[in-house]
Amino acid sequence: MQDNTFQNRPVTMNEHNNLLQIEEHMYILDDVEKPNVFRNMFPYDEVPKVPFNDRIVPHNMPKDIWITDTTFRDGQQSRAPYTTEQIVKIYDMLHELGGPNGMIRQSEFFLYSKKDRDAVYKCMERGYKFPEVTSWIRASKEDFKLVKEIGMKETGILVSCSDYHIFLKLKMTRRQALEHYLSVIRDCLEEGISPRCHLEDITRADIYGFVVPFCVELMKLMDEYKIPIKVRACDTMGYGVNYSGAVIPRSVQGIIYALNTNGGVPSELIEWHGHNDFYKAVTNSTTAWIYGCASVNTSLFGIGERTGNTPLEAMVFEYAQLKGTLNGMNTMVITDLARYYEKELGYHIPPQTPFVGKNFNVTRAGIHADGLLKNEEIYNIFDTDKFLGRPPVSAVSNTSGLAGIAHWINVHYHLKDDAALGKDSKLVTLLKEWVDEEYAGGRVTVMYDEELVAKIDEVSKLIGIKVMDGKIENL
Repeated sequence: MQDNTFQNRPVTMNEHNNLLQIEEHMYILDDVEKPNVFRNMFPYDEVPKVPFNDRIVPHNMPKDIWITDTTFRDGQQSRAPYTTEQIVKIYDMLHELGGPNGMIRQSEFFLYSKKDRDAVYKCMERGYKFPEVTSWIRASKEDFKLVKEIGMKETGILVSCSDYHIFLKLKMTRRQALEHYLSVIRDCLEEGISPRCHLEDITRADIYGFVVPFCVELMKLMDEYKIPIKVRACDTMGYGVNYSGAVIPRSVQGIIYALNTNGGVPSELIEWHGHNDFYKAVTNSTTAWIYGCASVNTSLFGIGERTGNTPLEAMVFEYAQLKGTLNGMNTMVITDLARYYEKELGYHIPPQTPFVGKNFNVTRAGIHADGLLKNEEIYNIFDTDKFLGRPPVSAVSNTSGLAGIAHWINVHYHLKDDAALGKDSKLVTLLKEWVDEEYAGGRVTVMYDEELVAKIDEVSKLIGIKVMDGKIENL
């Protein structure tokens, strides 16, 4: 419900758009008797629906936006637990990736096991300002004291906000849930700890009947205790959409507007936590940034519950595209992390995964390889060698053609400018004949690097040359 008695509310100047405005309505808790599960949008026995009302939300991107990490919390809920040593190694690399300006602002940890607590202590001993080590705990006084003893300034607290959770899981009414959450948060504040309120399942919640009134109360507590209270908008089931004019609670921009404008939560205290059930984790996270959310929560390679979270590496490049700068982030570490996961942790990254997959900038078509040979900008998204240490590659197969083979040799041996081979090179034409014979004989797999190198050595000797790193010499 909302208070419509605003005729006498003061008219003030909006400092952002320099227009006069009347204060927003005051939203109070709508303590319904039965759960509102938005059955018109979520019929369960049908595919969810995306209705529109064409209410447009203005762009409102904060001056400063950043990334937070949940690799060791949500990311650990869908894979074998990391060892303490692995957590510390990954944390070190996150620090390097985030750069001196702390673009990866925080990383959250479980505290339940000795292994997790040992990792927390070791990461805190590093003394890094960023990523700040934070926790995720149960909403209990005992856990708050544990957070304080460890020396953390902030912790995440689960405050589920949809009627699916309030009525069907917690078996409470909205008022009971609100009062319970506020008492727990007050306990946290009494310990001098800054709470980060995880509004679980916000994309199925009654935004103006529960979420906004709850946020209004949170901001009152923040004023009382003078301790920051963050609000994490959790798209737990991936239902969020970024379509202009879509209806809340599915509208990402509508949710952020409601938290910021109606709930009074400052942009720097709003965080978006997305899941990828409908392939929208990245676009929804970017949308949250654009419409007033300063922080986007991510996990490395999107590893997380069910379909996963927003991939951290994706948001690094989303930031660069929005802001026109990397702001000190060291993107080469992304490749180091991918190699560490595959070689040390045995984690298989799907080969087509953007930025980190084995084939993300590999071309197999001969016509594409011809374009790469002439100018790599034609078929490469940006200078992937400069930012990721991954130059574009042409896989050698029956469809590669002369251009694909020439490009593979040039990339593998770092042959550039005058040293680079063209399609008319003797070495290239002889290799093409060998490749054609292989596939004419029934081969169906691509040529592997090791066998290509061996064949290049063999053919090079026959024609009196030696191919080395960066140059070709006559024998």
